[in-house]
Amino acid sequence: MEVVVLNKSSDTRVFELRGEGHTFCNALRESLLQDPAVTFAAYRVDHPLTSSPVFTVKTDGSKSPEEALREAAVRVAELAKEFEEEALKALK
Repeated sequence: MEVVVLNKSSDTRVFELRGEGHTFCNALRESLLQDPAVTFAAYRVDHPLTSSPVFTVKTDGSKSPEEALREAAVRVAELAKEFEEEALKALK
């Protein structure tokens, strides 16, 4: 995965997630939207065969978009770990 910042303002970041698709992007978007400081989180894929997802994250200013992204990434990682543990228990 490669993150390329396309646009940056005080409360908004627009970045491209090279090498990722809908699976990761949906999980990240949902995690971002759990944060009360995040006022907008969405992504678009212009063409499924030739483009990478472009994400937009906007906050209310109480935290930076980077901070919101960092916290969302931690939540996604924790959810993946929880799923791994439950799946291993169920599959024994």
